[in-house]
Amino acid sequence: MIKFLDLQKVNRQYAAELKTAAAEVIDSGWYLRGERTDKFERELADYQRASHVVGVGNGSDALRLIFKGYLALGIMQEGDEIIVPAHTFIASILAITENRLKPIFVDIDPKTWNLDLSLLEEHITSRTKGILLVHLYGRICWDNKLSILAEKHNLKFVEDNAQAIGAEWQGVKSGSLGDAAGFSFYPGKILGALGDAGAVVTNDAALAEIIRELANYGSTEKYIYNLQGINSRMDEIQAAFLSVKLRHLDQEITVRRKIACYYLDQISNPEITLAEFPQPLGNPSHVWHLFCILCGKRDLFQEYLCKHQIETVIHYPKPPYLQKAYSIYDQLQFPQTEKISREVISLPISSALTEKEIKAVVGIINGFRS
Repeated sequence: MIKFLDLQKVNRQYAAELKTAAAEVIDSGWYLRGERTDKFERELADYQRASHVVGVGNGSDALRLIFKGYLALGIMQEGDEIIVPAHTFIASILAITENRLKPIFVDIDPKTWNLDLSLLEEHITSRTKGILLVHLYGRICWDNKLSILAEKHNLKFVEDNAQAIGAEWQGVKSGSLGDAAGFSFYPGKILGALGDAGAVVTNDAALAEIIRELANYGSTEKYIYNLQGINSRMDEIQAAFLSVKLRHLDQEITVRRKIACYYLDQISNPEITLAEFPQPLGNPSHVWHLFCILCGKRDLFQEYLCKHQIETVIHYPKPPYLQKAYSIYDQLQFPQTEKISREVISLPISSALTEKEIKAVVGIINGFRS
């Protein structure tokens, strides 16, 4: 079986460094809010060329703490509207609704599979206070005109950068384009921990300060609570692992781009649709966290791949607004999002794949007939 993602094999590349890092943390006797977390925060800030990084428990917390921070600062109020793509992982929506803000769903661009930026302004109202830009599948969702839009309507741009660490737009890293960004280091991410972890990246000192307080129960002084916060802290051992893997991040991205380039050049089955991707080796705006294709006969196609020992995953089979948890929105219709949800399927892509496996994936895909 060619696994969709062989994490054991991926992390085996760094096993000696990871084991050394783990031993150092164990021997230190300090496991939360310590030197390793501080070190990783500095390293990620340097990588992002950003002023502030706050390590938190996971990527979902990173996003919800950003909105919670804006509420605490009085920049947003409960009931304010946040524009968000209709096609995204549910964590993007939860971060909005858990803060009693209102998600305003917008359809995706059929060429990029990201938020359709041409539709933004028509959805902006007097209650709109922010736009959550999701860099889905590893591709940056950005345009220089967004800065003009933000100034015109006094909006905050929050980036969901869970899938696109390392991508760049005209020399600026994703996660440093907007006002604040949430990062996920879930094990399956390009920069993955060996457990859960996340971070907030921002150049806003006041926001960073209040997020750090909110993530520590709402406290900056032991047993003194000025805010109603949560418990969301990055473990020292995950910070130590992430410091190791951050050193190898750019090489991981290089490998992914080469695999993506091969897929784009070699997949020629007329029953398969590819998004209009930028050339992966010449355009830094995509890091290929996922390599997705469309197939009108997806169930049959996935069954065929499984029969030929290729593991695949569907990201995502049902949009958030059609989930039972958000039944209040189930009357909404977004044709591009619903087409993607019916047809999308993710192929294996990671530094764990061999050249033989990559060629096998393409050969088997090209042999599919419905």
